[in-house]
Amino acid sequence: MPANQYHDKIVLIGVTAPHETAFHSTPLGDMPSVFVLAHTLTSLLNQDFFRVPNWALGLQTSAFILVVAYLGFLLPTLKRRHAVIVSAGLLIALALLYFSLLNQGWLVHLMPILLLVPCGHLGLEIKRGLVAYQDAFRLHPDAVESNRLLGLAFQGQGHLDLAFEKFHLCPPDEAILGLFYNLALDYERKRQFRRAGAVYRYIISHNDQFRDVQQRQERLYRLRKPRLPRNHFSDWLVDLHEKPVLGRYQIEKPLGKGAMGVVYLGRDSKLNRLVAIKTLPLSEDFEAEQLQEATIRFFREAAAAGRLRHPHIVSIYDAGEEQDLAYISMEFFKGGHLVPYTQPNNLLPISTVIDIIIHVAEALDYAHSQGIVHRDIKPANIMYNPATNQIKITDFGIARITDSNRTKTGAIYGTPSYMSPENLAGKALDGRTDLFSLGVMLYQLLTGKLPFEGESLATLMFKIANEPHLDMLSIRTDVPPCLKKRVDTALEKVPENRYQSGAEFASALRDCGQA
Repeated sequence: MPANQYHDKIVLIGVTAPHETAFHSTPLGDMPSVFVLAHTLTSLLNQDFFRVPNWALGLQTSAFILVVAYLGFLLPTLKRRHAVIVSAGLLIALALLYFSLLNQGWLVHLMPILLLVPCGHLGLEIKRGLVAYQDAFRLHPDAVESNRLLGLAFQGQGHLDLAFEKFHLCPPDEAILGLFYNLALDYERKRQFRRAGAVYRYIISHNDQFRDVQQRQERLYRLRKPRLPRNHFSDWLVDLHEKPVLGRYQIEKPLGKGAMGVVYLGRDSKLNRLVAIKTLPLSEDFEAEQLQEATIRFFREAAAAGRLRHPHIVSIYDAGEEQDLAYISMEFFKGGHLVPYTQPNNLLPISTVIDIIIHVAEALDYAHSQGIVHRDIKPANIMYNPATNQIKITDFGIARITDSNRTKTGAIYGTPSYMSPENLAGKALDGRTDLFSLGVMLYQLLTGKLPFEGESLATLMFKIANEPHLDMLSIRTDVPPCLKKRVDTALEKVPENRYQSGAEFASALRDCGQA
């Protein structure tokens, strides 16, 4: 070839024989290395290539966020026809952007993001198809009726969350919304205000004019509190004029208030009987780190007391806990406690007092034989019906439930005026401590005064531990000498010098009464 043909040209020299060099696969077919190098060099000289701009990553990120936002938030809200139009428009827009950039020599990797649009749309359509199939099966009349009946059964058993799940599977027509309304009322009665509010919001989302849901929702916002006060049920009865529920018990009215909680009259919804319910706000008496231990001790003491079966001991039926309130369900005894009969102008006849103490002593003897010490025998814990002369001891185990917390804070559990010397000294206690307290109560029922009195707690504790009690004959002269002797024995400082059992105490009183 003439040399002038190579003037001002780049000459590449290489081997092209098939058996002498490697061939490379290209869109134009297999080529030897020198041809590939020639084509590459030609593209560079003619600027026939793509460039990745500095802003490519930012554009890719923005496009990805846009597609994800569309698929995750906008697409599920669109109807099927509108969704197809918008998805197709987004797909075309991204494709035009991609190819226009290529046409200008810019290489931005938008193809994976572009393919995400049809894939996401197809996935959503598949999901909608599955949901539609499930709804068709779920909304079948037989399935709706089954879910409705299951929900009612769960609601009747007190499993309100399970009932909500079953009702939620039913179409929200007027009848089903009525079931939701009743379910919200049950949540309110159980003081589960947040769940009740959630049910009301569900009703409002389908029918904001349904009954009085708007007013009830507003009242819930006003009444909802982070913690329950001790008199919560009383406030609830006044505010909503409705009867709350603890466990399976419907609260009828308050019966009284003690140092550790409020006692209510309740009705057992399963057995349709009246019960007395003592509430204990453990979360208010204990710190967070002590609450679990106190709750365990509460159920343990309640279970031990629940095993007692005696005609003169109030039977414990059940114990439970709801939110921050523990409760004990017990036998409802028609009558009052003995406190009114400790007043000097309202004393009972001596024979009646002896009968009461005998019954209490025999009941204590039974409890002590079961390994249970009351620890807080006093007139307020002895129920008495003057019409029938029946008595019952209540609050077995209650004094010990808060023992740990009260001891740690330097206070004394029980009632100091009725405590035994060994109780004040912090010694191990047995049934004889209850007999000392019973002796104090016998003294008070006979004279209208306590055997030990002091201007301060320290003075009172010192007298109980060290000084003899005031001679009861100096207060009431008609007390029989034998009865005075029985009281003196019961109030001995040293446990070994007292009556050693409730049966022995009862027998001594019975002998005195017959004399």
